[in-house]
Amino acid sequence: MSGTSTIPTASPTPTYGDWCTVDTCPVSESMFGYFPSMGFNAVLLSLFVLSTIGFVVVGVWKKTWGFLTAMTLGGFLEIIGYIGRIGGSKDPFSGLGGQAFIVQISCLTIAPACYAAGIYLCLARIVTAFGTDISRIPPRWYTYIFIFCDVLSLVMQSVGGAIAATSEDRAGTQVGTNITIAGLAWQVFTMTLFMALCGEFAWRCYQRRDSFDESQRSFRESKRFKYFLIALGAATLFIYVRCIYRVAEMADGWGGRLMANETYFLVLEGLMVILACLVLNVFHPGICFQASYATRLAATKEYNVEMSSSEGFNK
Repeated sequence: MSGTSTIPTASPTPTYGDWCTVDTCPVSESMFGYFPSMGFNAVLLSLFVLSTIGFVVVGVWKKTWGFLTAMTLGGFLEIIGYIGRIGGSKDPFSGLGGQAFIVQISCLTIAPACYAAGIYLCLARIVTAFGTDISRIPPRWYTYIFIFCDVLSLVMQSVGGAIAATSEDRAGTQVGTNITIAGLAWQVFTMTLFMALCGEFAWRCYQRRDSFDESQRSFRESKRFKYFLIALGAATLFIYVRCIYRVAEMADGWGGRLMANETYFLVLEGLMVILACLVLNVFHPGICFQASYATRLAATKEYNVEMSSSEGFNK
């Protein structure tokens, strides 16, 4: 068979190995469109393994269960995705290579939605550190709103990816692709709204800087908290850039210029996501908010003592 073989492109279903090999067809006709780099993907795999272990260890240690769940699930999907990319690095045409493509694109597309959920969980704690009266809405509602939006995005991406991967005709594949793009676009919208509300809360803090919660003053002025705010902002920006890239990549189509270029993927997908993870590994909310937890716990104990004394006095 020559390099001019006609290969069905209606669906990303792995059937290329039935007629193409690395010796008979150009790699551009494979599902990946290139030979995935063993070295770069192995490095990213190793970093995600270490990052996920870090989130598990610190999460259990500091009992930050919500953040732990979100970041561990994201890490698990990233690890599976990069194992898939390494699996397709030797022969992207084989049946294994086709399955590797499906695994990596499914896992790596939805994993950052889990990381975004972890980021959203931090906003309520930040609001509490400055003062709940300053926020336009109760702190818990930030969590409710953004986690709902994130889950909706995750469902849309998962359903769209499943339809596109299993469809046997071009129309079905396009429907799945459109749903995936809608899910990614919704994620971009959600993150845009999140950043807008963060900016709005920051402006309200500036306007009402004399009304901060005094019990949290030492915590707010600590280096850990200030570094955490920078780290969270950087992680949000990294995930945001990655999501915009994914929308453009999927809109460009299966086998499009963006999807067929690994350099774009490594920089705008792999590098962006692992940087977001690493900054949150270093400035983990469980560690950076430890002083806040201690202050609130002491205040709660003091309140309970006062209430007990009052009850004893009134008896």
